[in-house]
Amino acid sequence: MKSFNYSEKTALITGASSGIGLEFAEQLAARGVSLVLVARTQNKLQALANRLTQQHGVTTRVIAQDLSAVDATATIMGQLHEAKIFPDILINNAGFATYGVFDALSLDRQREEIQLNCLSPVELTHALLPAMLKRGDGAVINVASTAAIQPDPYMAIYGATKAFLLSFSEALWAENRQRGVRVLALCPGATDTAFFDVVNAEEASVGKRMKADAVVGQALKALDKQRNYLITGCNNWLLGQLQRFVTRRRLLIIAEGILRPKAQR
Repeated sequence: MKSFNYSEKTALITGASSGIGLEFAEQLAARGVSLVLVARTQNKLQALANRLTQQHGVTTRVIAQDLSAVDATATIMGQLHEAKIFPDILINNAGFATYGVFDALSLDRQREEIQLNCLSPVELTHALLPAMLKRGDGAVINVASTAAIQPDPYMAIYGATKAFLLSFSEALWAENRQRGVRVLALCPGATDTAFFDVVNAEEASVGKRMKADAVVGQALKALDKQRNYLITGCNNWLLGQLQRFVTRRRLLIIAEGILRPKAQR
């Protein structure tokens, strides 16, 4: 089994301005990979791009784009074609969660969540995969979550989108494992990023948070091994096996108790 060859590769990373996406940018730049960094904030992206170019001598390009917009993929692909950039590595990392009772949350915000967490990775993968297959070389990493493993009360849409992403990724892995393109579903648990602060859901953070650099380091090792999915961290893996020993009903009751907002406890 050959390790993935990063030589003369270009990676497109969504959600690259912070957290796991930023760490992917750091570790891939250290491997000499050219980068296309995508997120909403131009200034943060450009500062990151400048620093990585200075530190590692890699070529970087910034695309400031809100991926929850319905025309986001078309805009990104237009800029890539204009610049004659053909990414060999796609990391679909951008995503967000809503937290609370489903019917009390904004439907428009939950639509954006589905667009960003599901449709954006599907569209970008569909746009970039053919060129990888033509070259017989490439990789797609979709950042799912341990939330994909079971339904998640009070984060119903987030868990459902991540379950979709896990299933989608594993199906692509099976389709392409003998065609030269590796596909990995990355399922981190709670990670030391701003994720829970953004959604105001500190009580939904289960267990000790992993460092983003450890999550990404494990992901790149899994890519070398041509894994189809990876749950990062031993404790997260153990929690992921709970469904083997209890009924789905019992698992849902446990999850509801853990994720219930403090105000309702």
